[in-house]
Amino acid sequence: MRYYIAGHRGMVGGAILRRLAARQEAGEPLTLLTRTHADLDLTDQVAVRDFMQTERPDVVILAAAKVGGIHANNSYPAEFIYENLMIECNVIHQAYAAGVTRLLQLGSSCIYPRAVPQPMREDALLTGVLEPTNEPYAVAKIAGIKLCESYNRQYGVDYRSVMPTNLYGPGDNFHPDNSHVLPALMRRFHVAARDGLDEVVIWGTGTPRREFLHVDDMAEASLFVLNLDARTYGRETQPMLSHINVGSGEDISILDLARLVARITGYTGRIATDPDKPDGTPRKLMDVSRLARLGWRASIGLEQGIAETYQWFLDQPAHMLRQG
Repeated sequence: MRYYIAGHRGMVGGAILRRLAARQEAGEPLTLLTRTHADLDLTDQVAVRDFMQTERPDVVILAAAKVGGIHANNSYPAEFIYENLMIECNVIHQAYAAGVTRLLQLGSSCIYPRAVPQPMREDALLTGVLEPTNEPYAVAKIAGIKLCESYNRQYGVDYRSVMPTNLYGPGDNFHPDNSHVLPALMRRFHVAARDGLDEVVIWGTGTPRREFLHVDDMAEASLFVLNLDARTYGRETQPMLSHINVGSGEDISILDLARLVARITGYTGRIATDPDKPDGTPRKLMDVSRLARLGWRASIGLEQGIAETYQWFLDQPAHMLRQG
């Protein structure tokens, strides 16, 4: 069985690759195909076609995407919608053209409307206006779902989509300009504790609530959904509502998250909020009952996961900790 993991250097793709590699080492007959961005630009249709036709994978896992936090989404909306649309169109279509019948695409919880009832159910898709700060990215991720569903309907392939909540863990992006909220907080409180700062100011009011899932849990959930037999998968999905939420089922306010990160990093100063900065969506909690009925639940608690991720961060080369 030949697996192509698109985005294997990313946080989620790397976690999935580690699990498949462990199965390979245990004796399962797997061939793992990967390419760096330098080797294969997924926005290049011809390059993706040539790769798929040459390598002929049996299974494709699409974990590649252009991602970032509120600042990055606000600053580069054209890049976010263009690159993600091109990646999805190229990988999904060229996989089909090369005879791939099994594909798993990873999306995002931002596909749901800003004012959607909480927790967010899969059938809330396309029922309202998206959050403006990340609308271009969300539109691209919705298109990916519909690409998979449309190819399933027309060509009889088995292309599935999983929608993770906010992810964190080893391999995360800690850059001060374009990281997501949890790694951004972890880095800021690390620097504040290291430098003995009296105060850390967090964006927004601190009242929005967010759900977080450790990347190792996400990798396990992705392979779980990928390997479900078609009858079981079809029992919980519909042809044009086939995506599955993946999350912990629990959320936390940004201010409480900041306090938790401060405790883990050893910061003891004051935590202030900046209401002039955007909050984003007031609450984002996934309804994960569909996945629970299929037999999977998250196992890594938030405090444990943050502590392990912070240790990973500390173990990285010193130059990484000096950035920003």
